[in-house]
Amino acid sequence: MINLTIDGQLVSVPEGTTILDAARKLNLDIPTLCYLNLEKIKYLNKVASCRICVVEVEGRRNLAPSCATPVSEGMKVITNSKRVLSSRRKNLELIISNHPFECLVCAKSTDCELQKLVWEFGINTQRYTGERSEHPIDRSSGALKRDPNKCIMCRRCETMCNEVQTVGALTAFGRGFNTVVAPAEMNPIVTSACVYCGQCVSVCPTAALTGVGYIKETWEALFNPKKHVIVQVAPAVRVAIGEEFGMEPGLPVTGKLVAGLRRLGFNAVFDTTFGADLTIIEESKEIIERIEDGQDDLPILTSCCPGWINFLEHQFPDLKYIASTCKSPQQMTGAIVKTYYAQKMGIDPKDVVVVSVMPCIAKKYEAALPSEQTYGIRDVDYVLTTREISKMLKEGSVNLNHIQDEDFDNPLGFSSGAGVIFGGSGGVLEAALRTVYAKMTGHELEDVNFTSVRGMAGIREAEIQIGDRTIRVAAVSGLGNARKVLEKIQRREERYDVIEIMACPGGCVNGGGQPYAEERDEIIEKRMHGLYQIDRNSRVRKSHQNPAIQALYEEFLGEAGSKKAHEILHVTGLMSESVECHH
Repeated sequence: MINLTIDGQLVSVPEGTTILDAARKLNLDIPTLCYLNLEKIKYLNKVASCRICVVEVEGRRNLAPSCATPVSEGMKVITNSKRVLSSRRKNLELIISNHPFECLVCAKSTDCELQKLVWEFGINTQRYTGERSEHPIDRSSGALKRDPNKCIMCRRCETMCNEVQTVGALTAFGRGFNTVVAPAEMNPIVTSACVYCGQCVSVCPTAALTGVGYIKETWEALFNPKKHVIVQVAPAVRVAIGEEFGMEPGLPVTGKLVAGLRRLGFNAVFDTTFGADLTIIEESKEIIERIEDGQDDLPILTSCCPGWINFLEHQFPDLKYIASTCKSPQQMTGAIVKTYYAQKMGIDPKDVVVVSVMPCIAKKYEAALPSEQTYGIRDVDYVLTTREISKMLKEGSVNLNHIQDEDFDNPLGFSSGAGVIFGGSGGVLEAALRTVYAKMTGHELEDVNFTSVRGMAGIREAEIQIGDRTIRVAAVSGLGNARKVLEKIQRREERYDVIEIMACPGGCVNGGGQPYAEERDEIIEKRMHGLYQIDRNSRVRKSHQNPAIQALYEEFLGEAGSKKAHEILHVTGLMSESVECHH
């Protein structure tokens, strides 16, 4: 243990601790901007570029960045001297001198960490004026918006993209005054290796990185009397959106959200979890066929996460064949709405508008792909993030705190607990195992909880006994961990039968479109626990026992894997093969 004093208070901390963490042990609040530490997903940004957290250390000539300076025995630190406070203020004023003053119309207003610090420091005048750097805004992907004019060079996004996700789409570009974090050579994001996982958006302290919004288009559709507007809600949204209304993280607010969406004027409110159950029926058939056919095309990789499918195509094109051909639950739900539902309601599919509420920015990209169409009609028209729909609810004078629960509409509103847990890492795999077991053995599981594949750990492996077969599975969270597993598969160092990969650490509960959170690790876990609470309380906990899914096959699809099911619920070719056409 290292002993030191901070502002005259003695503290003992482990060797290697930074001054910042030592101060927090004493409940001393040193302001930060570029620093971010997410222990659960092993993400630490310590470039010390903003110099907002500087402190005085006795015996040192220069002020020290507390976020990147380790403690030493006998160290004496002062966090609030005149020199320290003057330096912090000056650094902050210099940062905002090259930052747009458009807070009232900024997408990150009230969630902006720079804005918060300016308010806390009481800065209400522009001390430094002069030239500002100017860069074009990039909306090329239709999913992720990049505004370099708001970049403060904190490098959080670069660290997340390159070290945690290992995507390599962002880097520091330029020199001196005009330096920003951007794709190589300042090229459009759509031409880069970006997979649109949105983790860069989650950690950006300003609005340099945000999602491309579709609120205006959604309102226009709702106000168009010629359109039948459907909304579907992803499982991870229901345990996160309450945070936007001051509720406890992880609290399921499914019924309140359904009621709120109905107040906005949607003609029907459906559950993407229905699509998750449908995905399991189709995907479990693929899993069983591949397992019984042999090892040549194993493992099979679940395909629900468009971010990780993008990653596979960019980084491991030789392994594309192992991905399932199933569309994601979002796309399946949209496709069924514009075929089965439209037919039952007697509505022309061209007059149906499907809006998805998703925790994910990559879903915006996925929905726009030409491969995600059914009979020439786009499956999903607009994708809104959890943050976007909360703004629409507030704009429409809907407060989820003061609204009675309502149920989803039928027939696409009934779902199983298995479908709900899709929102957390390991949930897709666990849901699949519940159905695969029943189909392979002819017996139903009494204990449906596959706890070995749950949790926040980046790679979770298990061997599952199904009849006389031992099935080797893995649940992978975060693209950096996906790289490790896929490289082992390439080198034939590991053998798996089924792998679930989610691009975002922790899964969809930590998606790039979820509410911004300071205590990320704790909040992600609470959201995940909320999903398993819904599963435990569900009347039906296996996808194949969902009566609405059974009726869909009896009335419309025939059987799992049928010609009609493949036409509507599967894709031919993967995302990268359609990118040029899309853009």
